[in-house]
Amino acid sequence: MAVDADTNDTGLNRALIGRIVAVATIGGFMFGYDSGVINGTQKGLEAAFDLGRLGIGVNVGAILVGSSIGAFGAGRLSDRIGRRGTMMVAAILFIVSALLAGAAGSSAIFILARIIGGLGVGAASVTSPVYISEVTPAAVRGRLSSVQQVMIITGLTGAFVANYVLARFAGGSIAPLWLDYPAWRWMFWLQVIPAALYLVALYFIPESPRYLVVKGHDVRAEAVLTRLFGAAAARRTVADIRASLAADHHRPTLADLIDRTTGRIRPILWVGIGLAVFQQLVGINVVFYYGATLWEAVGFTESNALQINILSGVLSIGACLLAMALIDRIGRRPLLLVGSAGMTVTLAVVAWAFSTALPDGAGGVALPGHSGLIALVAANLYVVFFNVSWGPVMWVMLGEMFPTQIRGSALAVSGFAQWIANAAISVSFPAMAVSPGLAVTYVFYAVAAALSFVFVRAAVAETRGRELEDMVG
Repeated sequence: MAVDADTNDTGLNRALIGRIVAVATIGGFMFGYDSGVINGTQKGLEAAFDLGRLGIGVNVGAILVGSSIGAFGAGRLSDRIGRRGTMMVAAILFIVSALLAGAAGSSAIFILARIIGGLGVGAASVTSPVYISEVTPAAVRGRLSSVQQVMIITGLTGAFVANYVLARFAGGSIAPLWLDYPAWRWMFWLQVIPAALYLVALYFIPESPRYLVVKGHDVRAEAVLTRLFGAAAARRTVADIRASLAADHHRPTLADLIDRTTGRIRPILWVGIGLAVFQQLVGINVVFYYGATLWEAVGFTESNALQINILSGVLSIGACLLAMALIDRIGRRPLLLVGSAGMTVTLAVVAWAFSTALPDGAGGVALPGHSGLIALVAANLYVVFFNVSWGPVMWVMLGEMFPTQIRGSALAVSGFAQWIANAAISVSFPAMAVSPGLAVTYVFYAVAAALSFVFVRAAVAETRGRELEDMVG
């Protein structure tokens, strides 16, 4: 394979690396859009399928069932058909899900569609970060891997904006729009466009060189690495990857997660699971999935609630950009600690604000005095703390912290744990918001944030600047 014109032995092919990261992170955008689109469609789902609180929880949470399966399956699939091949499968799943969800005539069909979409979300969530980490240099790996979280939040914000525009244009989310279909159905159909773009763009980026070495395709791997880093660096990297696989290298399996010396699960896997689970226990997806419903429940109009979603999305993008600027300078661990501390305080304030809620006389509640403003400010500061820390950093660390031999399997297990925790938090929220109530629910999230601080201090090691082949566990 020819060396790109802008590559030499002493420099990076920044243009190619940029293209690779841009394409791979479209998966993050789809992850965000597919997760966030549900936020503005819940009135439509209630009206179309006659759903109660439990029904809404099941329909919203259906994507998480698929996501947990998709994350687990993608980690293993990426070891079989490659990182790029797995992302292509995810793109096809996004397209099928979008078409089917928008056309669903029953709750059962809608749930099936969302499970299919969840398979794509789960696959994208674990495959994109590891792919990016395997094609970028250590010095900027954190920054470039963080683009994934920026794109996740951009996708979420894109869904919020699309939901708001379509609902406003139609006169409400359940009002008819084009071809007499209600606006909420078009909210799902719209995502076919970026999903199709993702599928096409994936044909124009190479497979991960580290995957190629694992499969024994050293010549192809060296050709890709030459395009990325130059010939000398390519030869050196292939040798390092090959050495890191050890003399007893074999096809990666889940059994590799057991330490052969002790017979126990490798400690590094427990750290990965802890990072994945704590990222969800702090309740971030309650904001992303139920934001509109949450703010309407405490007295905001539907239009204002959708606008608050957009504000949260914009702040999240800004926070992710700040994380990108800091992650390779100050490290992963300090950002996690700052985020945990900030989330603990802001979630506690939100809990206090919701504890002041009073009946509004129309079957709902309202926040008296300045409590509504305090809740709004604290909630958005919480979103900022999350997205400057646990949002991007967890995915960066899962993509880089595991040794090459176990990376796919460890990602499968950690990703599965992340989505199970996501499902537990998201599906339980509608019922918990009623009993024991919003205040107690947010106290739980605040306690989880405090415990995440303790976990990072005790168990998480810094990975900044380390080559992937140097990772042990």
